[in-house]
Amino acid sequence: MNKAKCILLSCFFISVSAVVVNAQPAGIPQRVEALLKKMTLAEKIGQLNQYNGDWAATGPVTTDVGNKLDAIKRGEVGSILNITGVQHTRVFQEAAMKSRLKIPLLFGQDVIHGYSVTFPIPLAEAASWDMDAIEKSARIAATEAAAGGVHWTFAPMVDIARDPRWGRVMEGAGEDPYLGSLIATARVKGFQGKGLGNLDAVMACAKHFTAYGAAIGGRDYNSVDMSLRTLWEVYLPPFKAALDAGVATFMNSFNDLNGTPASASHYLQREILKDKWGFKGFVVSDWGSIGEMINHGYVKDNYEAAEAAINAGNDMDMESRSYINNLAKLVADKKVSVRTIDEAVRRILTKKFELGLFDDPYRFSSEEREKRVLNKPEFIAAARDVARKSIVLLKNDKRVLPLSKNTGSIALIGPMVKLKKENKGFWSLDVGDESQVVSLYEGMQQQAGITKLLYAQGCDITDTSKIGFADAVKTAMQADVVVMAMGERFDMTGEAKSRSDIHLPGIQEELIKAVIATGKPVVVLLYAGRPMVFDWTADHAPAIVYTWWLGNQAGNAIADVLYGNYNPSAKLPVTFPRTEGQIPIYYNHYNTGRPPHADNDVNYTSSYIDLLNSPKFAFGHGLSYTTFKYDNIKLSKKSMLKTGSITVSFDIENTGKYAGGEVAQLYLRDLVSQPVRPVKELKDFKKLMLQPGEKKTVTFIINKDKLAFYNDKLERITQPGDFMLMIGSASDDIRLQDKFTLLD
Repeated sequence: MNKAKCILLSCFFISVSAVVVNAQPAGIPQRVEALLKKMTLAEKIGQLNQYNGDWAATGPVTTDVGNKLDAIKRGEVGSILNITGVQHTRVFQEAAMKSRLKIPLLFGQDVIHGYSVTFPIPLAEAASWDMDAIEKSARIAATEAAAGGVHWTFAPMVDIARDPRWGRVMEGAGEDPYLGSLIATARVKGFQGKGLGNLDAVMACAKHFTAYGAAIGGRDYNSVDMSLRTLWEVYLPPFKAALDAGVATFMNSFNDLNGTPASASHYLQREILKDKWGFKGFVVSDWGSIGEMINHGYVKDNYEAAEAAINAGNDMDMESRSYINNLAKLVADKKVSVRTIDEAVRRILTKKFELGLFDDPYRFSSEEREKRVLNKPEFIAAARDVARKSIVLLKNDKRVLPLSKNTGSIALIGPMVKLKKENKGFWSLDVGDESQVVSLYEGMQQQAGITKLLYAQGCDITDTSKIGFADAVKTAMQADVVVMAMGERFDMTGEAKSRSDIHLPGIQEELIKAVIATGKPVVVLLYAGRPMVFDWTADHAPAIVYTWWLGNQAGNAIADVLYGNYNPSAKLPVTFPRTEGQIPIYYNHYNTGRPPHADNDVNYTSSYIDLLNSPKFAFGHGLSYTTFKYDNIKLSKKSMLKTGSITVSFDIENTGKYAGGEVAQLYLRDLVSQPVRPVKELKDFKKLMLQPGEKKTVTFIINKDKLAFYNDKLERITQPGDFMLMIGSASDDIRLQDKFTLLD
């Protein structure tokens, strides 16, 4: 078919669709109802069916669905995932415009930390504790994705994760429900912008509903078994925050929760999400999770799986084909009502109307906009800024950092120095090319000035051979300072990437030992998607910088920090264990009847006889090139009624030589409570910038909401009594304390 005919046909389909839509009442609910009345049962079921496209897949590639384009023309598909680029999406949307009712497709994609411009992985962004930066990252990702024909991202992942063995820890915001809730809000606002229907907004998806991050043993897809109080206290708050921020969709999780697969959980999807919380969007399954209920042993076949999922409130079936093959028979057998199907279809059609797809199915398929929007210079600059805000300075003994601009020579040693793709990390898209990624070597070259850069790889990421050690040691001996770039491959953390051994891979730590033995000042950079175990390095390397996977601008951002052009201010959003035997380990744990009185107290206390109780690096930890003094804490009063509040104020002064940012953290502890409460809980924080010698007063407001918790009846309550108030630079670095009383 020639180009002219294609254009004419496209215009024809748009005009026909517009006639159908504009003939309906102006309000979206009325338009949805009018369309529902025209739909056959088969067409309704088609709207609940999502297929993978013909390009890169995020799950097992399907090869037995027949001709997808023909299925779309028959009205048997409501959504396609893993189709990017306006030329590709247009092909599929044109097929939808050949269906009887011309209902447009939704195009979904895992836009997790950037589209063409890749930002730091979500766990790294969480380390910034900077909600504006996180929202901006999602805003740019949405702008690019929408220009590339995408309507819907399967993000943010808001699962709380307390086990770094779990590979998908990289995709979330860490272990804390308060911080995680704020980040969920920021990312939803970023993705959805000023609202659906704008050409720079995509539908966000809160996933995975719920408790996926608590998979037993940290093994992906595994079962989850927990009390309902823990569910409500720890794992549900970020989802509620996403909902309150207006998130368009939810995705359920692969795991079973207390014996019921999430896809079939009436409690989660109907009782909590749709009834108690009043969620108006739609729920999509995870890849094949409805059919996987057979493997769980919950149902015997896809017929029963479809029945369980749709009745429980799962609206769209991603890639299991349980709905498309079984719902019509389930209706005929009176096991699923047409009313239930209508409810699900109504939710999906509403979002398609809100996106404006009925008015113009191709409004997200402009080649001109795609070329104009992707990789804007301001987007690249933002990626660099977010990346350096995500870098955590774990250790800086003897003030090795920042590097002097007058350093004669720097040896760059390690497997990550010249690599590019590793910087993008897991869940990155191949929209751009590798040339867009800045390696550490390239970033250092741009800022080295008079400094001579030396290089030796030393070993590969997973090497067992020490053949390159001699060259690395020789290179180190020739330099004034050594920077070692070590870490994981990009595919060692992510979905289906759980690891029982989270030590620094291969013989990398042996290489670090060999280089440190030279006596040269050594800075160790650690690239990873999860907290790793590197005890020897932590104890012996004078300077350690956790760079995570920082995206396209990694090399420039790291060089900014190493040379002191940017003073690191990031804080860990997750606890780093000393070894796997401590896992799960998290700061907001309960006390016991026999708490240890010291880190090495093993005298019939809750402790290890062969390991300290404390983590290697605590939640909230992160250093700066400058120092901060906390002082002058004041409480507006020492007691409060449930309807009242207390204002806490204190001073922070920059007592060092560099301008820098500090994240002041507020923790509370309910000293006597039934049921018991954690030893401390993050309840607020402020990130502020201070010039050398500058002092600022920080205030926090303590109110009923900060003191409330769930009792065993899942009622949110407060109890009168005494509370310990703690303010500090990390969960284990409390600088100021006081007490107050909540009155009955």
